[in-house]
Amino acid sequence: MNRAQAEAELARLARLLGDADTAYYVNDAPELSDADYDALKRRNSEIETRFPDLKRDDSPSEQIGARAADGFSKVRHAQRMLSLGNAFDEEDVAAFDSGIRKYLGMTGADELVYTAEPKIDGLSLSLRYENGRLVQAATRGDGAVGENVTANARTIDDIPERLNGAPEVLEVRGEVYMSHPDFAALNERQAADGAKTFANPRNAAAGSLRQLDPAITRRRPLRFFAYGWGDLSEPLAETQMGAVSRLAKLGFAINDLTVRCAGPEEMIAQYRRIEEQRATLGYDIDGVVYKIDDLALQARLGFRSTTPRWAIAHKFPAELAWTRLEAIDIQVGRTGALSPVARLTPVTVGGVVVSNATLHNEDYVAGRDARGDEIRDGKDIRVGDWVQVYRAGDVIPKIADVDLARRPDGAEVFRFPTECPECGSAAIREEGDAVRRCTGGLICPAQAVEKLKHFVSRAAFDIDGLGAKQVEQFYKDGWIQEPADIFTLPDRYGTGLQQLRNREGWGEKSAANLFAAIRGKRTIALRRVIFALGLRHVGEAASGLLASHYGSWRAFETAMTKAADMEGADWQELLSIDGVGTVLATSLVTAFAQDRERASIDRLVALLDIEDARRADTAGSPVAGKTVVFTGTLEKMTRAEAKARAEALGAKVAGSVSAKTDLLVAGPGAGSKAKKAAELGIETLDEDGWLDLIGAA
Repeated sequence: MNRAQAEAELARLARLLGDADTAYYVNDAPELSDADYDALKRRNSEIETRFPDLKRDDSPSEQIGARAADGFSKVRHAQRMLSLGNAFDEEDVAAFDSGIRKYLGMTGADELVYTAEPKIDGLSLSLRYENGRLVQAATRGDGAVGENVTANARTIDDIPERLNGAPEVLEVRGEVYMSHPDFAALNERQAADGAKTFANPRNAAAGSLRQLDPAITRRRPLRFFAYGWGDLSEPLAETQMGAVSRLAKLGFAINDLTVRCAGPEEMIAQYRRIEEQRATLGYDIDGVVYKIDDLALQARLGFRSTTPRWAIAHKFPAELAWTRLEAIDIQVGRTGALSPVARLTPVTVGGVVVSNATLHNEDYVAGRDARGDEIRDGKDIRVGDWVQVYRAGDVIPKIADVDLARRPDGAEVFRFPTECPECGSAAIREEGDAVRRCTGGLICPAQAVEKLKHFVSRAAFDIDGLGAKQVEQFYKDGWIQEPADIFTLPDRYGTGLQQLRNREGWGEKSAANLFAAIRGKRTIALRRVIFALGLRHVGEAASGLLASHYGSWRAFETAMTKAADMEGADWQELLSIDGVGTVLATSLVTAFAQDRERASIDRLVALLDIEDARRADTAGSPVAGKTVVFTGTLEKMTRAEAKARAEALGAKVAGSVSAKTDLLVAGPGAGSKAKKAAELGIETLDEDGWLDLIGAA
């Protein structure tokens, strides 16, 4: 996969997973199976790992659950309720263990104990107790804000109203679920009453807990397993296992399959034991969760943006299915990339009906590259073939295999188009690129529409009431041709004969709401603006780096303009940003140097109030605002830990030394960077000096 394919695939995954989160967490009516959802997220994570600068602002790896639904008051969690990273095979589990050891600076010989417990397929719930009394219950929501379901939680027998011997403040976290026998009985009652039946126990549990009438929840047979905690006034124990045992003594149901494991081999063995019992447990599980047992190590490992470093979910494998390939369609993305999509005879895989599958590029379909050589993982795929659809792991949905014995007579090799199916412009494939691209640019309606969709996506401007469907219709009708047109919509179509409220599907209230939402997004964060421009290779992570580095739109715009010649101080400064490479930098300055694209950007910016990048509260930090470079081998912390700590203290971490570097931290083996720092007169510290400086020795 090249960068263009990666960017297009990340955009597709963001849309799919965003819709899936809403269906699952808000509507309690999932559109994807758990295996499908997990595989999509894994696919997204793998691409982001390979192309970190393409990470989107609305990246699924940065999302937790979905926004709290209307109808409930909102609860802001004292500590965010995070999701878990996933493992799908033994190699992933081994990588999890080695990654933790690397982060902590431990060797394979050092003892590292984990816990392993079944992953309940239910609805996450947080219970807050104060002075032993249940005062609040909240769903996870988006991780930061959940729904207040206190009245409903009080109806669940497994949830105690009062605790004896608990800390003054205790936030218990766990999973609400429904047993298989109770689920079957509930569906029988629902059918007898002519009411809606549920697809599975998870849907039933989620829908029951999130009833606006607690009396309905009381009639539903909900259960609760406790497995963790959030806000605490004092520690429960020194280990994960000890803390869970303490919860059991306080009166909570915990899972009796939870055990301690001394390393990956014992973790896998427990996974196998739980997998063997899966069908007879009486409730749904979809994997096994591993956690570092030592709570002090958990604290040291900390968290990524949406997941803890010290825990992972080892998911059970998904399913395979065979079906017929009916057609191969070509879709055009916002960067002009032509992507083949398989149209399938609908087939159920993992509980979800699949009718489409990604085919990547023309080499993948042909099974050979442009020179005719066979390519790894490539398929000779033809319309009419029987294909195997795989819904976990790599690409989801993906064509895993082709049954050549069932290939119909006369099946022809698929010929990839050399003209754009949307605008007729030449579709060329540059040397070394696996993707064929439309050369039409902004005259290509598919590219223009996809750019606009990207502009209003969740990680960009996220304008309520202006989604993909509305963008398509407004573009088709000539109301919106470029991003700036969005912000003139209220003036152009707020009154008069063609006003928005007179359109089919719109009314006075919905039109007014859209115009208010548009006006509300005139003030916008710098990182969102950079990401919303949809520049090739500039994803969410890169947008955040650029915003943090330059601080303001004026500084960013000026730097990109001055760096257009790709030499000089501004160009070198751009390249010095840790995480920005030559390809990304070239894409940036090229966009600002093109008259037509620059004019479109200028028209947009003139209508906005772009907020400067927010700075963390680092009052008293000795390195706030300074640019720090690490080089050589650090012996008391890993490079990742050192970088995270420096950034938390308000420093900028650069990958190379320049005149703008304030401090070099050099460990043993420091080479050219230390030499250059000495030549420039830049202050240099060893690791002990750095720790003394930041007060962490």
